[in-house]
Amino acid sequence: MSRAYVIEVYNRTAGIVTGDERGYSFFSSERTFDSLEGRQFGSARDAEIAARALLNAGRYRPMASRRT
Repeated sequence: MSRAYVIEVYNRTAGIVTGDERGYSFFSSERTFDSLEGRQFGSARDAEIAARALLNAGRYRPMASRRT
C-alpha cells in the first residue's frame, strides 16, 4: 500500500510525496521545487526538510517577516 503526503513550506505547497517500501518520491507542484522532482527520500519529513532548505538557500522569507 502506498502513502501520499502534501509537503508545505512557509504556507506554499511544494509538492507531494508518495511512499512505498523503497522510500518516498517527491513530485513538485511549483517550479521553485522542480529540482526535487523524482528524488527519493527516507521519509516525508526528509522531503519537507529538503524543500525548506531549497527555499532557505534562496533566502526566502515568509511574507509576514518581509519589510517594505
